[in-house]
Formats: sequence, C-alpha cells, structure tokens
Amino acid sequence: MAEAAPGCATPPDVLVIGGGITGGTAAIALAEAGARVTVLDAGLPAGSAANAGSLHVQLQSRFLRLFPELAPNVEASLPLYVQAVREWEALARRLGGFDLVRAGGLMLAGSAAQMRFLEAKAAREAARGVAVELLDRAGLERIAPWAGPGIVGAELCRDEGKLDPLLANRRLAEHAAALGVVRLSGRAVALTADPAAILADGRRLAAGQILLAAAWGSGAMTASLGCPLPSRAEPLHMNITEPAAPAIGQLIQHAERPITLKQLGTGQIVIGGGWPALAAEPVPRVHPGSLLGNVALAGEIAPALGTLRVIRCWAGYNTTLDGRTALGRLPRAGRVIVAIPGDAGYTLGPLVGRAAAALALGTPPPFDVAPCDPARFWS
Repeated sequence: MAEAAPGCATPPDVLVIGGGITGGTAAIALAEAGARVTVLDAGLPAGSAANAGSLHVQLQSRFLRLFPELAPNVEASLPLYVQAVREWEALARRLGGFDLVRAGGLMLAGSAAQMRFLEAKAAREAARGVAVELLDRAGLERIAPWAGPGIVGAELCRDEGKLDPLLANRRLAEHAAALGVVRLSGRAVALTADPAAILADGRRLAAGQILLAAAWGSGAMTASLGCPLPSRAEPLHMNITEPAAPAIGQLIQHAERPITLKQLGTGQIVIGGGWPALAAEPVPRVHPGSLLGNVALAGEIAPALGTLRVIRCWAGYNTTLDGRTALGRLPRAGRVIVAIPGDAGYTLGPLVGRAAAALALGTPPPFDVAPCDPARFWS
C-alpha cells in the first residue's frame, strides 16, 4: 500500500525527489497552484546546499575546454540562461531578495590570443541574444581597477550576476513550508511506473506523479524503469574569504585559467572555478592542492586579495549531463517527469523547476521544452 506523507490522509498529488534548487522551486510552483506536494530529499550538503551563487550566462571557458563535444548543446541553450537570470530576479522580488546583483560578468584575458578567443566566443553568444562586449585594458580599468597587471582585457556579459545562495536557499525553503509543502528526509534508490519511489530502507512512497529532480542521482533511479540517464557527479572545491571593502562588482572568470570570483554583500569573496575536490561518500571532501592553487590564482588575478584570509573551504557536486537540460516525461513511465538542468544548474534551477511543475499541472511551460526531451538518450 502506498505510504502517505505525515499528516496527509492520502498520498500527495506530486512527489518531488530532490529538494535542491530545481526540486524546491518546482514544489513551490506546484503548491501555489493548489497541488499537494511532498519533497523527498537525502539532506546532503553537496549540491544546491553547497553552491557558490554564480548566475552564469556566457559560455564558460572551463566547459569549452573540458567538454568541447558538448559545447554546441550549451550554445543552443544560451537564450534559456538569459531567461533563467530573469526568473531569479522575479523570485527575489517576490520573496524579499537574495543579495542578488546583476552587474554583469567579466571573463578576463591575459594575452592577445586569449582576447581573440573571447572575440570569437562573444560573436557566437551575441548571435544567440546574449548581451556581450569586448573591453580593452582601459575599458576594463573603468569597472575593474583591481585587475592584476597581467590582464590585458575582458569580455563583459551584461546578463550575468551573483547572489547569496545560503540566503536564497533559506528563503525558498521557508516559502515552501508556508505553502504546506511537506519535506521528508530519505533517499530514493529506484522508481516504479505506478509511480512510486522505493527508498533505501525499503519503504515505498507513491503519488499521482513523480517529479525527479535529484541531479546526479537521477540516472541510477531512472535505470530501474529502463531509462538510464548519463548524469554524473563532478566534485568541485570552493573557498571564501573574510569580509573586505566592496570592490568586485561583477562575476569574474578567466578565458583560459580555472577561476571564478564574486564578492557577496557581506564583503566576503567566494573563490572557485572548477578546481577538483575529492569524491567521497556521502559528500565530497576538500582537496588541499585545489585550496592552494585556487587561492594563488585568485591573488594573481586580483592582487588585493593577497591580504585576505581564507576562513572556510568546502566541496560540492556539480552535475554534468550532455550540456542541455533534460526535462520531460519518461517514455516508459509517463507519470514520472525528469528535471535536470543543463550546465550551471543553479542558474537554470528555478526556471527548469517552474517548467517541470507546469508539465505536472498540464499548463504551458515558460519555454519550449521540446529540445529538452530526455527521450534523446534512448532514441
């Protein structure tokens, strides 16, 4: 017999598996439409709970280096990223703000060759509707006087931004609770076509529909329905400094070297950019080499950071798929909806979550979901 959520006389209308940014915002959209919603989450601080708060839009040089064969998928999705940042802004207005700033993003160049790379990249992005421009050193000085002497110019993407993910996650969770969304702690290991989720302890949770938003863990669960997804966990390392006077207004990346910088409203500076962490269960572990290399590179790009202390470092999992969002019903279990954002999943999460909720409700999603159909993996 299906197990009802605590306090519910019947199973919920929708069981959302995965309580990160995608599942959490999907649950909110469903509850606001009147659905009974239960969120099942493993409670691991490794995905959205470990996010650094970048709102990415432009093609990330790191992704182009690591996954060049998947770059066309991300490039085709660029209009979705622009829309996703607007979705974040709308959420912030509704829920009281997340320290969200959209002052643009800078991708720095340290050589003429890197500037040529940025020029070609910017042309591709502009063709997809992204607001970008190239800056020489003098133009960069006007908005980023902190840049080190080795930086010769940059690409500015005006659509990018940053936010405080701890604040955003907390406010979203509070709003979901106020709407009556029930949150259960547990881990699903398999799905059935009924639909139901089989938990690690053998329990069975059933619902009218299942919305699967479990990021890297989704592939193993859909495999039980004959529809495995190539979702993979990528362990990444991050650092944060003590507070400093406001200086870095934009989201910062580099044309060739693995780095992201962003300064929060608290004055603290988050340093990341794809440096590896150590894969471990249940959560990844920090990598001493990444700590040293990441911070040293940050000090080279922005020398003033050399006077700051790193007060915390942590690791989390990024989810890689094929560069595109996977969003839609499973062909062999039509009441199961998959929702895995493409690259930069925290950026895309609220928009993909709202679209997944629309599919469950039978209402028009906020964008064309046909290119996101997960059936591409089994056709």
